[in-house]
Amino acid sequence: MEQPGRDDLISWKESQPANFFTAVPQLRSLLELRMGKPLTALLEEKLTNFGRDVAQIIEPAVHTQERNREFPKLRSFDEVGRHVEQVEFHPAHEEAARAAWASGMLGTALNFEGAFEVAGLFFLLSHVGEGGQACPIVCTIGLRRAVEHRASPMIKERYLKGLTETDSSKALRGSQFLTEVQGGSDVGANVTRATLDPEVPGAWRISGEKWFCSVADADLFAVTARPDSAGPGTKGLACFVVPRSLDGATPNGFRLRRLKDKLGTRILASAEIDFNDVLAWPIGELDEGFHVAVEELLNTSRWLNAVGSAGIMSRAYLEASSFALHRTAFGVSIASYRAIREQLARMKIETSAALASTFALTELVGRIDEGTATESDAGVHRFLVNANKYVTSIAASDVVHQGIEVLGGNGTIEEFSPLPRLYRDAVVFESWEGTHNVLCAQVRRDCVRLKLLDVMNQWIEKELSLVSTKYSREVEQILHSLSALQPGLLESLIDSSRSDPNFRRLLTDLMHVVQATCLLREADNSPSDASKKATASAFILLHLENGGFGAEPRWALFVDDILVEALS
Repeated sequence: MEQPGRDDLISWKESQPANFFTAVPQLRSLLELRMGKPLTALLEEKLTNFGRDVAQIIEPAVHTQERNREFPKLRSFDEVGRHVEQVEFHPAHEEAARAAWASGMLGTALNFEGAFEVAGLFFLLSHVGEGGQACPIVCTIGLRRAVEHRASPMIKERYLKGLTETDSSKALRGSQFLTEVQGGSDVGANVTRATLDPEVPGAWRISGEKWFCSVADADLFAVTARPDSAGPGTKGLACFVVPRSLDGATPNGFRLRRLKDKLGTRILASAEIDFNDVLAWPIGELDEGFHVAVEELLNTSRWLNAVGSAGIMSRAYLEASSFALHRTAFGVSIASYRAIREQLARMKIETSAALASTFALTELVGRIDEGTATESDAGVHRFLVNANKYVTSIAASDVVHQGIEVLGGNGTIEEFSPLPRLYRDAVVFESWEGTHNVLCAQVRRDCVRLKLLDVMNQWIEKELSLVSTKYSREVEQILHSLSALQPGLLESLIDSSRSDPNFRRLLTDLMHVVQATCLLREADNSPSDASKKATASAFILLHLENGGFGAEPRWALFVDDILVEALS
């Protein structure tokens, strides 16, 4: 008996991208816009090869682990009862790691072009979600940046080569263990202690408990601890690098209490870890520890978290739009139904906005790395690295949720598509390196102390000055929205009694202005691409104009142009 419905699903599966780089042309256009030049042949080759490897090697390896519930397992003792504190993975985990490390993103130079190379490759990797590889790569990049920028020559000589290695079997994986059970995001409440070692020159001994330790299998840990002579709060914290083992076999004084059973990122090993006189070396000066943790570790993670959220959204859109083309209901493709088309268009709009604002942030990261950033660039970076992570992570969960709805009941089935996995991972991304309220509070403090609203206004106006006059209506709407926001933002900053809820809402509105500006820059840079203009215009109408009830929203007039590539 014929099963036309099953045949449709088979056709859908056979239509899945064999290369995520070629499947997402927006990545190329954004790289070229923000880098200010066409892709080099070498970078294009790297992105093309890795886009293929993510689709054909890493995705199947991740799917195998998730399908069979092959999650990390703790092995505390070996066969004769010695402490080994090992984490065991399914062989597919290492298969994915080989392909991820071979991409070269760990060895990329810390300069302008290098920032874009890392972001482009990491965006492609995130089409599988976290996949057991994204967090280790982010943490390794963060630790590498801390060591390269701040560490002593001895530490650089000892560890930099391993942190930049592209062969996963030789690489040193990094991690960052900051959170403690009593503090959470309140890092200043940490009580883990550091005592100067009397025998090993320049070394310290660390004791205490770290509560949320992702990449528990790492070779090097970045750990915050409070030296005996230091005061309270974040000012009293130092940052240290801790090798997993001093002899290549025996754990360096730590115990894995247990692995975390998480909602998402399930093939990533996260643990609670006890430190008992572990040997460690400072990264930078002792009194700079919190700055090292924020500027090198957390800011790297928040930047790449947004890149990863954009990758998750992109994959969700690819899955849902292709499914809509192949799935029939009541005799026609469901892509022909207006409600489905609007849903897909909303997914595409939010994905495009996340990509656009995140690659604008990447441009600032690149300038800082190459040493050409102005004081204004640094201020915009400080604002966006937190605010952009906040809005993109929220959008990612919503976009994947919308994709699941397009797939209907099938969308809830773990083995049917990657969407349940992506949804679970996206929820974890929301809390990774700062909850929404924590990030909004940080942005608010920065705006009060450093007057970042003025800096952001100037940046937005400068970006819009680069947009051609044919977009004068859209530019006018953005500037009008920005002007209308200012009194509320300033009032929220001044009135501390009402600051948190009011500022969070207003910050969301301001980030919509930022994303609209970035989309307009992208559309202006691609005049022959009607879908980019439609996406920018629809985003502005959707987020920056107040419409009435009942009638078709104005943004929906652009649906067909937004979806022209996906549904043609």
